Amino acid sequence: MNTVLIILAFVCMLVGVVAVFTPVPPAVPVAWAGLLLARLSGYADISNGWLIWSAVIGVLLMVLDYVFPLLTTRKFGGTKYGVWGCMVGLLLAIVGLPFGPGGLVGVFFWPFVGAFAGEFIKQHEFHPALRAAVGSFLGMMAGIVVKVIYCLVLIIVVTIKLF
Repeated sequence: MNTVLIILAFVCMLVGVVAVFTPVPPAVPVAWAGLLLARLSGYADISNGWLIWSAVIGVLLMVLDYVFPLLTTRKFGGTKYGVWGCMVGLLLAIVGLPFGPGGLVGVFFWPFVGAFAGEFIKQHEFHPALRAAVGSFLGMMAGIVVKVIYCLVLIIVVTIKLF
């Protein structure tokens, strides 16, 4: 039974790494569930403190994953129209649409389109709208990089604790 839990733990953490690039399932909770399974197996000596801190960091990362594109849209000259467009694009990517790109492409495409559309509505100029859209894309990339690092750290910790 303990071996099964360890195998499931690594499966969850690997699914977490892959899920970083898709809107569903949420990568951080899936990877953290792998950490919890490793702890429950009895083979990995993971303290309750580590579980709590990794959960707190995971929740913060999930929030930041939605905040990064908004902040970078603003940083690249976007107005509140671009920020709102980016948020609408994020929601469209999460919910999924029956038209246009979905899945991995949709996670990048819809916030970009939303930020561009919002800025274009406000400023009626192509280049500032494009600059804000690029900011939203870079924010999405920052969120992906941080989540991949989190998932890889969990895998490394469990591997070290096992041996």
